[in-house]
Parts: sequence; structure tokens; C-alpha cells
Amino acid sequence: MAEENNGKVWFITGTSRGFGRSWTEAALQRGDRVAATARDTSSLDDLVERYGDRIFPIQLDVTDREADFAAVNSAHERFGRLDVVVNNAGYGHFGFIEEITEDEARAQLETNVFGALWITQAALPILRAQGGGHIIQVSSIGGITAFPLVGIYNASKWALEGFSQALAQEVASFGIRVTLVEPAAFATDWAGASAKRSEPLPDYAQVHEEVQAARAKRNGQPGSADASAAAILEVVDSPEPPLRVFFGSSPLTIAKADYDSRIAEWEKWQRVAERAQG
Repeated sequence: MAEENNGKVWFITGTSRGFGRSWTEAALQRGDRVAATARDTSSLDDLVERYGDRIFPIQLDVTDREADFAAVNSAHERFGRLDVVVNNAGYGHFGFIEEITEDEARAQLETNVFGALWITQAALPILRAQGGGHIIQVSSIGGITAFPLVGIYNASKWALEGFSQALAQEVASFGIRVTLVEPAAFATDWAGASAKRSEPLPDYAQVHEEVQAARAKRNGQPGSADASAAAILEVVDSPEPPLRVFFGSSPLTIAKADYDSRIAEWEKWQRVAERAQG
């Protein structure tokens, strides 16, 4: 069960909508303080009106490393500590691998990987100095498996998963915990106005139709970002938070099928693996 609220200080990126907005509101409602970043801080005006100086809006494009460090430091100066750092800013890119341009690929990684990396690096000296803290990395079911049409998005989340798992081992002795939140489909505008899309190649027209149909069947009814707030509060209040946690009912089934398939294939080809060793 979650511990009683102890007045945490949060730093959350991408708070204009989706998970970032819902989690910001949930933290504020229970009396916590939040440094909330957004590209357009006017989207936070209503929260400032309701919660006053317990919310600190910060204009930020997470792809700007210098600005990331400045934002984290200004939040620390404002509130005196940082308990929970949430790397939520990100977007989905839709396009088959052959369709993705260099600029599109770089933009996806700049936001989803490097943005989270810079914020994490900026926060770590503060968390180490205060003897603890909790870094929340918003990943995806697409961070542990891969689906056609979102391959470059999958690549960005796999990268986030990799450096975060290493990070968790590097900082555990400082009392810093790391959690990868891996949601299924949620109504967060991830696939709507926030998404980017590559120009489709005609040769893939039929495959596109098949993939879209499979995606619609797999995703079903999207979860509620507002409903996820209770779950994130339980995670950050836990004395022993997980390294990984799914949000939604479908990811566990998907993960089990994927990992069972991987293990079976590795075992089938173990003879070749041993031969490769010499």
C-alpha cells in the first residue's frame, strides 16, 4: 500500500496534456509541489490560479540540453529539494522504417531519448547530495517489444529502457530509485495531434492497412490518463518501488508472449551460439 503523503516535490516534463497534466494535478491536489514544464506554459494558467505558488511553470523544450539543466536547477532553487523527477515529455512517430527520413529519426531520438537523458543528468547531482530521490521514466509497452509502423518510436523507448536499467544499478547506493512506467494505449493524444507521421510509400499500402487493423484490435479501449494518477502516486509513495511497472491490463499478456517466443528461439539456436564461441 502507498505511504501517507509526505509533501513531495515533483519535477515533471510535458505537463500540458496527457499523463503529465493528470499527474501534475494529482500531486497538487494532495498538497505536493510541482515544477511543471511545457513548451507553452499558458496551458498551466488554470493550475496556477488554483494552486498558487505550489506549482512552478517552466517553459522548456527538452531537446535543449542547456535549458534542461537550467530548468532543473531553477526548480531546486525554488523548492529546496526534488523528490520525484518525471521524464514524461515525448511523442509517437508513425512510419515504416523505410519511410522514415533522417530528420524524423533524429527528432524522435532527440526528444524521447536525449531529452530524458539531459533531465536525468541534471537531476542526479541534486538527488545524490540530498541522499535520495525517485526518477520516473515514461516508457511504453513499445519499450520492451516492437510493433510495425512505430519502429523508430520503439527504438527510442528501448534506448530509454537500456540506459535507465543501467542507471538504476549505478545510483542505488545513493538512495536513488528508478522506475520505468510502461503504459499500454491511453487516451493521451499520443496518437493524435502530438504524433508525427512519415510520408507513406505506395508499395506498403496493403501492409499499412493490415497493420492499422491489427493495431486497432490490439489497443481496444484506451485507458484514462486521469485514472493513471492513482497508480503513479502509489508507485512514488512505495518504500520499494519497482524498476518496471506496466500501466494497463494488456501489456503483461503481450510481454509474456514476446519473451516466451524469444527464449524458445534462443534455446533453439543455442547450438549455433556455442559454435560461435569456438
